[in-house]
Amino acid sequence: MFRMLEVAALAMLVLIGFSAIEALAEVKTEEVSYTVEGQEFTGYMAWDDAIKGERPGVIVVHEWWGHNPYARKRAELLAALGYTAFALDMYGTGKLASHPGDANSFMMESIETVNRTAVRFGAAYDLLRSHPTTNPEKTAAIGYCFGGMVVLNAARMGFDLDGVVSFHGNLSALTPPEPGMKNTQVRAFHGADDPFVTPEAVADFKAEMEAAGVNYEFTSYPGTVHSFTNPGATAIGEQFDLPLAYNAVADGDSWRQTQYFFDEIFK
Repeated sequence: MFRMLEVAALAMLVLIGFSAIEALAEVKTEEVSYTVEGQEFTGYMAWDDAIKGERPGVIVVHEWWGHNPYARKRAELLAALGYTAFALDMYGTGKLASHPGDANSFMMESIETVNRTAVRFGAAYDLLRSHPTTNPEKTAAIGYCFGGMVVLNAARMGFDLDGVVSFHGNLSALTPPEPGMKNTQVRAFHGADDPFVTPEAVADFKAEMEAAGVNYEFTSYPGTVHSFTNPGATAIGEQFDLPLAYNAVADGDSWRQTQYFFDEIFK
């Protein structure tokens, strides 16, 4: 009897696997070249072609390394969930770092002024909203590491976003919250042992959100450091002696919570 149940369970897993593959087969992707203030950028659009009509759009902002396959994979996962996703480029075509020094230089250049950050995010925001599969009245943004800072600041700047999600992001404000920020719901997922984001920075962020009247939730994972959602983080951390490490539990929980969050804000 046990053997029969085991075989039946295996068969069910196989069927589920094939269904997932078939679903992913409908995901379409496209590299998108666009120009911002005379500079070329390359983004990545993903959507499920089997879904008819418009659906919510989600911007994905990369880690400080730049627009890489990890950001694109997250866009594809969002597309498989029924959204149109655009993995933007904050640095410019070809600016993909393989060393922390280059990553820091690219990051600092992109946030040198608040206006530069806003213009680069805004260009991607407009591209996503103008895509024929996107409902321009329903948009959100997610970001990882540096990208978390970008999406939080997009909300502070007053971009019309239903929600933003920061994963192991820098919580620093590039500009004080605009009054419109209270119309954007915020979720932030943080590694409790992340040395890049101090307890003081966490306290300041929470105080800022409460003072601005923002609907926000802050989730902190014990024993977790920076870049916990990226499966390649541990190897990179070891290579450069940086406090980076993947945490499957935190990754899975934050992604599930994000899906519930989107279900709520887009209903």
